[in-house]
Amino acid sequence: MTEIEIGRGKRGRRAYSLEEIAVVPSRRTRDPEDVSVSWQIDAYHFDIPVMGAPMDSVISPASAIELGRLGGLPVLDLEGVWTRYDDPEPLLEEVAALDPARATARMQQIYAEPIKAELIGDRLRELRAAGVTVAGALSPKHTQAHWRTVVDAGVDLFVIRGTTVSAEHVSSQAEPLNLKRFIYELDVPVIVGGASTYTAALHLMRTGAAGVLVGFGGGAAHTTRRTLGIHAPMASAIADVAAARRDYLDESGGRYVHVIADGGVGTSGDVVKAIACGSDAVMLGAALARATEAPGAGFHWGSEAHHQSLPRGERVQVGRRASMAEILFGPGRAADGTTNIIGALRRAMATTGYSDVKEFQRVEVVLAPTTHG
Repeated sequence: MTEIEIGRGKRGRRAYSLEEIAVVPSRRTRDPEDVSVSWQIDAYHFDIPVMGAPMDSVISPASAIELGRLGGLPVLDLEGVWTRYDDPEPLLEEVAALDPARATARMQQIYAEPIKAELIGDRLRELRAAGVTVAGALSPKHTQAHWRTVVDAGVDLFVIRGTTVSAEHVSSQAEPLNLKRFIYELDVPVIVGGASTYTAALHLMRTGAAGVLVGFGGGAAHTTRRTLGIHAPMASAIADVAAARRDYLDESGGRYVHVIADGGVGTSGDVVKAIACGSDAVMLGAALARATEAPGAGFHWGSEAHHQSLPRGERVQVGRRASMAEILFGPGRAADGTTNIIGALRRAMATTGYSDVKEFQRVEVVLAPTTHG
């Protein structure tokens, strides 16, 4: 792999964002209605390769049920306001109305309320009663404290999600989460991440994870690059993790681990290119925060925005664009890639001649750093 000399004492490799690539049509085209965009992970089948990001601005119990009804996989943030307060609706309205100058400080106060185990159980049982696939997310920090409550509530898929999650966390302050032992002993499939390199992803796959999240999540609301100097250009990160999936498939004798793009996937074009780079599915945050059903009321934020000591995210205004159904299935109301995301994916696959998502991962891509159309 080619490295570039940054200066005499440092070299780095060139990495690419989704904005810098484009897919290329082939000699064959298809009718969009003949294209399948379904996705299956473990025993769970979904009509569309979409996960709803576990962020309070995106997924509430009500919006989770709607996304599940539409064929996607909603993931509830089990460290959000829904597991800290009996009735968080007034607080969500307050967050949406906050002056930008005091938004972070007030959100830190709101999220200082302890997580309540009984509310974790109540929220997950509410989803199960609605008949949708039940998925909840915890950070590695809180997984050991609350995993039993999550499993007892009948979760179908367990998501361990953080800015960066490794298989080898070292700590002198507390006993770290042993991912391999934890996943082995758990009775439900686990999706874990984020990871942004080949090596990190390969180690996560070796823990027994059913899926690996690629990226840092919360792309539109993230300031990690500004605060920590850490960034993962998504096109290269997805391709690297997809390579780890391929090599682990050989290493394990046929065990397939799903790759899910998480962060920086805000428009239909981003979804198309994320899958073209090797994703099996995408986790949508800002894209679904624009839905009229989203609890953020036109604003979007993640857990990094209210970190108690080092905020590295912010509340951003994304607006209310359309219903969740229109955002996913159209009809599109503007030519900006924010509505009819699945229709755009179908058309891109049909235009390039591929019949399903797995096939589309083989599509040719080119570097197109000056392309904006």
